[in-house]
This record gives sequence, structure tokens and C-alpha cells, in this order.
Amino acid sequence: MSLFEAKHVHKRFGDHVVLEEINLSFEENQLSGIMGPNGAGKTTCFNVLTGRYKPNRGQVIFDGRDITGLPPRTIAKLGISRSFQVINVFNEYSALENLLLAVPEVRRLGFNVVHDLPNDKDCIGKAEVVLAKIGLAGKAHSQASDLSYGERRALEIGIALAAEPKILFLDEPTAGLGAEATKELSSMVERLKEEVTIVIIEHDMKFLFGLADHINVIHWGQVVAQGTPEELRANKWVQVSNLGKLA
Repeated sequence: MSLFEAKHVHKRFGDHVVLEEINLSFEENQLSGIMGPNGAGKTTCFNVLTGRYKPNRGQVIFDGRDITGLPPRTIAKLGISRSFQVINVFNEYSALENLLLAVPEVRRLGFNVVHDLPNDKDCIGKAEVVLAKIGLAGKAHSQASDLSYGERRALEIGIALAAEPKILFLDEPTAGLGAEATKELSSMVERLKEEVTIVIIEHDMKFLFGLADHINVIHWGQVVAQGTPEELRANKWVQVSNLGKLA
């Protein structure tokens, strides 16, 4: 059984059908991609998979458990983390503090103001490990608002990673990045895929094809092609589409 599956997922908003009979599976210890043109339903699919939207029908299964329709907070506690297309960090906090808030031991404390977090060496150590993984070891005490756009993107991914997920969903991680920052992000994700299962929605086909083990193509709200990057390059539908030219 795959680590994560979507079975016959259908999502509509009023009379507008956005997803129809979506079937996806993401294998453990792999990087899977979802690609497609603008308006294809990729982001809606991501939001259904991570609990922001409840499907009108179908199932979402994680690690053998039906999580269909569960709230995002519950899904996150099960071991699913995600980033967002629009960067979502606490600007007034340092990079280290942003990561600390995502460490599981800290999240379980809630608003326990008695806990002396600044002196909690174990939690700080975990956050520092993540800082190193995302290339921000030297920016631990920099305020998030002072970081570059690429560093803020890396920090958001680090926040998702600090939650110690079993599977990490990344929504358009290269959005707004220049060529050099995209290259750095690619190297970071290449390292991360060795330790966590990753699913990426991405418009940058070069980025995605260079990293993914398996890619799903969504168009018109349906999965129209699936396979390895090599298989998709040979797919006739992909070849004649704009996606084929980008790939």
C-alpha cells in the first residue's frame, strides 16, 4: 500500500466541477510531483489532500487511515506538513523562533507561558538542525522580515519540516524565485528527499523533472498522465502540449 492515496476524489464549488475522479498515490521515500497548466485544479487538489477542502466524494488515505474530511489541524498531527504558494511565516520572529514554534514538543505546550522555552536545549537543538538543513544556520537570530525572498521561502519549508512529518507537501516552492535561488532550493530539496517523503506542485518543469521520481499531470480537473520524468517525456499527449515543450 502507498503511504498516501486519493481515490475517486471529486470536488465542486456550486455548479463548477474542479476535480473529477482524481486517483493519486504517493510512495514512501519518494518525491512525487503534480503538474499542469494554470486552472487545471492542482491547488484545489492539494487543498483537498491536506484537509483545507473536503471532497464531495472519494477518499483520502494516509498510512492506511481514512483521513477524508478531517480538519487540517488533525491531519497535521498525523504527520502531514505543507507549505503554501504565498509565503506564510511570522515576520516579527527570528528564523530560529519560527522553527521553534513548529517543533512538536513546543506545539504540545500550547500557550503554557510557564515553560522556559529560551532555555530548552532539546527544542532549540532540533530547530538548529532544521536551520542547517535549509541553509540558514547563519541566520538563526535574523528577523524573518529581514531575510531575502529565497531565504523566507526556505524558512517556510523549514517550518513544515520542523514538525517532523511523515510526508511533506510543497505548493509551488519556486514561485517568485530567480534562477540562483531556484538552484539553491533544488539542492535543498534534493537533500531533504533522502529523509522525508515529498509531494510538490510545481510550474517550473525543469525544476520538477530534475527532482521527481514520479509525476502526475492534471488537466481539466483530471489526471491525464502519470509516470517517471522519462516516461512523461515520451508520452504523446505531453509531447504535443505546452507542458511537453517546458519539460
